Amino acid sequence: MHAAYLTTFWACLILLLRCGLLANALLDPNDFLALQSVRKSLNDLPGSNYFASWDFTAEPCGFSGVFCDGDRVIALNLGDPRAGSPGLSGRIDPAIAKLSALAELTIVPGRVVGPLPRTLSQLRSLRFLAISRNFISGDIPAGLGQLRRLQTLDLSFNQLTGAIPRPVGALPALANVVLSNNHLTGPIPPFVSHQLARLDLKHNNLSGSISLLRFPSSLQYISMSSNRLTGSLDRAFSGLNQLNYLDLSMNQLTGSIPVELFSFPISKLQLQRNQFFGPVEPVDKVTITTVDLSFNRLSGEISPMLSTVANLYMNNNRFTGRVPSSMVDRLLEGSIQVLYLQHNFLSGIEIKPTVGIPLSSSLCLQYNCMVLPVDTPCPLKAGPDKSRPTSQCIDWKG
Repeated sequence: MHAAYLTTFWACLILLLRCGLLANALLDPNDFLALQSVRKSLNDLPGSNYFASWDFTAEPCGFSGVFCDGDRVIALNLGDPRAGSPGLSGRIDPAIAKLSALAELTIVPGRVVGPLPRTLSQLRSLRFLAISRNFISGDIPAGLGQLRRLQTLDLSFNQLTGAIPRPVGALPALANVVLSNNHLTGPIPPFVSHQLARLDLKHNNLSGSISLLRFPSSLQYISMSSNRLTGSLDRAFSGLNQLNYLDLSMNQLTGSIPVELFSFPISKLQLQRNQFFGPVEPVDKVTITTVDLSFNRLSGEISPMLSTVANLYMNNNRFTGRVPSSMVDRLLEGSIQVLYLQHNFLSGIEIKPTVGIPLSSSLCLQYNCMVLPVDTPCPLKAGPDKSRPTSQCIDWKG
């Protein structure tokens, strides 16, 4: 009885479509029903009028955020994209997978809750999936690994838990992976796409040894800060000649800092708040704009090769010796904007007490093994003490 009813329903619907008697005459029936399900499961937050145009007595291809190619929906951008829009509330209905021609799916920041539907794995034409800054929970469905055409995956700023599925890392066309600011755990899977340019996994609880990872040479941006990664950097980043941003701060990384990192064409190198030790010895002048090595266990003398860095943070380590004269010269001419050397064991700096530090530059030398030749403002976290106690400086070996 039920099957006969459905057969009659679809026959009538197709007849009405052919005769042009339905307003949605240009839209595939499955897509029409899927959009109705999406509408029932999501609502505008106060101040948002996104769904005002979703009148199903009209042509759905004219709805806000709905883009069609012929009789199929190929892109669905849910929510008002203008900055400051309150976004949407509700859940993602599994019926969204009936939009089988969908190539792009986005949901603007809002208060969408619940898990990612497992049915998303049916969207085999999907190239762009971005559902960020909502309250999506649960794990990342391993079935997303079936979306072989997927190029961008952005699930950042949600409440996702569990591991990053290995099938997701195996997707061959990925160019952008942004999973930051969630509660993801476990090891980072191998990412194999030779198109991968951006890998953003910061602010999670990912663990495992970074020395076991291998990254595609296409990567330009890597951020893995604020996780629980361990191991050394010995070979993990070799061959990444297109890299222009690297942030591994606030992990539990150990070992020495490979000299190759200083030769990468990157604008920022952020390795602060780890457990790196040993000397820092770049072989050539460093052209990176910002280098942050603070809060580690690095030792030895400060290399003059770092004098060409505009923003240099080497505070809270175990550096000894004198500050290179080339670094002082660059500071006084205004080429160095930030030079933070506080909380080390440095014994001197060649700078006259009467010299004027450029207003555009910031120098901090507090809590070293020297009498400060100049009094410069330091961050509050540097503390009130100007120099280390003499007992800490005698026979210090690093």
